[in-house]
Order: sequence, then structure tokens, then C-alpha cells
Amino acid sequence: MTVIEGSPTDEHAKVWLTPDQLASWLSVVRLITRLPWAIDAQLQRSADLSMTEYMTMAMLAEAPRRTMRMSDLAELTSSSLSRLSHLVKRLESQEYVRREADSADGRFTNAILLPAGLSKLESAAPSHVAHVRHLVVDNLSPERLRRLGQDADRIVQRIDSPVR
Repeated sequence: MTVIEGSPTDEHAKVWLTPDQLASWLSVVRLITRLPWAIDAQLQRSADLSMTEYMTMAMLAEAPRRTMRMSDLAELTSSSLSRLSHLVKRLESQEYVRREADSADGRFTNAILLPAGLSKLESAAPSHVAHVRHLVVDNLSPERLRRLGQDADRIVQRIDSPVR
């Protein structure tokens, strides 16, 4: 939206995006909409896993003893505890994950990646990584990829910081 200097809407001009800002923002919206869909579709085709299932098992695989509190796992996967609980229940039914009370504090529940889950993750990883390389990593120079990562981190930090 363009605003004529001195018009009654002048005070609202800073609210609207310039044409260049709008074009960039719409590119970001397309990226955050289409990239997860493309990754999810590939994982469904090649491994019969959703992106969230894959990420949940990958987070567990990296955790000490392949174990993590459900609340921490929910935060890392940007999921509500309720949604994660349903997802982990599905993974439990396939014997990829199990839940048990946290021995250090029984108020918490831990998710544990089982050998079958690790095997499933390891078999899904090569095609997943190849797809991520194709879509993102090999599509950018090392410097542009580094800057994209830094920019993404800045935005996530803003999202995670309390509003002042």
C-alpha cells in the first residue's frame, strides 16, 4: 500500500509494508508453508513418517540415553504437550518409542527411543538428508546458507523472547 505524504493516513504509514518488504515477506510465507510440506511429503513417501515424527525421533536419538522429558521434547519440536502425547502414542504403537515416569521426578514423563525407532530413523535419514540438501543446502552458497541460518536464529530468538 502506498501512502501520499501528508495524507490523513500518514500516521498509519509505518504499519504497512513497502512493496519490497511485502514481496520479501510473501517469499518467506511461501517458504515456511511449502518447505515443511515438501519435506513431510518426501518422508511420507520414502519412510512412512511425518516430519514431526521424524524430528521427534531425531531429537530423542541425540539425547543422552535416547531419553527426554516429554515437556522438553514438546518445546524442541514446537508442539503442544497434548499434540506430542498423541504423536508419541502412535510411535509407541509401532514400538519406536516408549514412555515411562521420570525416575528423578515422577511428576514428569520421559519418552525413550527404542532400537526399532532408531533403526527406522537411520533408514529414513539418507533420503531425508538428500532431499534437504537438494532443496536448501546445495541451492545456496556456503555464505548464503550461513546467513540464512543466522537470520532464522534471529527471528526465532525474537519469537521466543518475551514481548516488552
